[in-house]
Amino acid sequence: MSPNLAMISDGKKFMWDGQLYDTREEASRTGESYRNDDFEVQMVEEGGKFLVYTRRTVKQVVVTAQ
Repeated sequence: MSPNLAMISDGKKFMWDGQLYDTREEASRTGESYRNDDFEVQMVEEGGKFLVYTRRTVKQVVVTAQ
């Protein structure tokens, strides 16, 4: 199996975390951990395995004057 490293969902780019999870529960636990660290998470089932894709959410943009 060769999962895509990135996926687009709702116009947003998500990156695969590089792990194959055997169960939905295992992937969900990992996804929840990412959510607690301020990531958006998408789970995908592919070939009987579960993949977790993440995207960092921007909380604020800092602009400095030069």
